[in-house]
Order: sequence, then C-alpha cells, then structure tokens
Amino acid sequence: MNRRSRERCTGEWSNVSESSNGDSGILDERILLLIFESINWDPRVVCLAACVNRTLCAIAKRVLWRELCCSRAPLMVGTLVSRGGGRVCGGWLALAKLLFFCCGSEGSRHFPMERPSQGHFVTTSRFSKTSGKSFLVRRCWGDILYVTDPCEHEMEVGRDDLGTYRGVFGGFLRSKTRTCLIARGAMLEERVCCPYCHARVWSMTAARLVPRSAFRRLGAQERSLEYFVCVNGHLHGSCWLVPLSSSSFDGDEEHHDEHHDDNEVAESSVGGTHTE
Repeated sequence: MNRRSRERCTGEWSNVSESSNGDSGILDERILLLIFESINWDPRVVCLAACVNRTLCAIAKRVLWRELCCSRAPLMVGTLVSRGGGRVCGGWLALAKLLFFCCGSEGSRHFPMERPSQGHFVTTSRFSKTSGKSFLVRRCWGDILYVTDPCEHEMEVGRDDLGTYRGVFGGFLRSKTRTCLIARGAMLEERVCCPYCHARVWSMTAARLVPRSAFRRLGAQERSLEYFVCVNGHLHGSCWLVPLSSSSFDGDEEHHDEHHDDNEVAESSVGGTHTE
C-alpha cells in the first residue's frame, strides 16, 4: 500500500471514529443553533459553551456570537451591518460583549478615581441613536452612533454615583468623527485600550470633541466625564452623575425627543429581548 492510499484510509477511519463519537451531535452547528434559540440566546450560556473546548470555541467565533447579536438586537445589528458594508468592525464577539457587559471604570487621566469600579453582566441594555447623537459634535451629526443609558454604580458614602456607558458606531471607518480625529492629529491613548475588542482608543475629551449635550443626556456634572472611541468604533466612558430631585424631569425636552425615535431603539436583555 502506497503512502497516498494509507493517508486516504486513515482519513476514512478518522471520519468513522468521529461520526461514532457520542458527542458529535452537540457539535453539529444546526443542533447548537436550535438549542440556543430555545433559550433565547442567553449570553451566559453561550460564554460557558465557548469555554468547554476548542471546537465549541471555534463554532462560537464563527457562528454563535453572530446569531446571538442578530437575534437579540436585530434592528441595531441590521443598521451596523448596512453602514459597515456588510461587516461588523471589531468582530461579532466584541459586539456581543458590548451588548451584555458593562465594563465598569478604572479612571483615566481626565477622569481620576480613587477606586476602580468592576465590570458586570447587565440584565437589560437599551441602545439608542437619539442618545448617540448627543455624543456627536454638530459637524458629525450624520454619523450613526448607538449609546446606552448610564449604568449607575454606587460609590462610597459622600461621593456621587458613577455612571458608565457604552456604544458603537455604524460604519466608523467612513465616519465624520474618525475624519475629525485624524484631522485634529488626535493621539491614540498609551494606557487605555478598548474593553471589548482590545484595540487602541482615542480620548474624545483630549480631542475636545465632547459636546455639552452629552452632559445633559447623561445627567452628569459639568466637566466630569470622559469617553473613548476605539479604532473599530466601540465607545465606552464614565461620568459622575448629578443627584436627581423629584422635579428634575419637569419640562425635559430631550426626554420628549426620544418618542420620535421609537423605531430606532434596540433593547438587549438577558431575560428577554424587546425591540421597539
């Protein structure tokens, strides 16, 4: 028997062995899709599955993270893919993490903190283009940016609550925001990277591209926030929240504006997803 024949026979026996393996069924992508669809694409379960072995990890990277994002935030994902020329910058794993994980805050040179705040899974995330527009200077209003409401973190007694937020640009490589950053000669940060795709980031505070509307949208103190945008278009940031009184929402014009954005809001929830 020549070498080529031996290799062919070895390959055939390998295929038979794999097909007779009792675990081969669960590694079938079609079966996995049905399983995760039945549990509404719980991100915690997808994470656990991806940690079982290399094969499941590869399937998660190739299929599961994409299907999770498309299932749980279809309107937002549709817009991101359309604006991105058929692809999602940074990959599906990074987008899935951004949907369901608050990265917390460790502070930065423009946002000092005495003690870092840890990241955590979130039960519900609301991403809005109306909120995103508040984070863009006027000349960049044509960009598509989804941003969450601030996630409130209680700090030590006597300190204001910390607000953390995250977002993502659609078609960032062709965005006016990226063009402005490059035109201003904004430098990439040396000590900060994107918590979702680990790419390098720009500080929008250092680039002086933070509009006053961002403070109002977040309910943050003046000059007490910083946010970063990575080269793939993921945004994350922190702010000190202003304590609210019972009359804080009287005559809130921006709250009224959100009713005109009902079809542009995507919600992602661990317990269930609702897209308006």
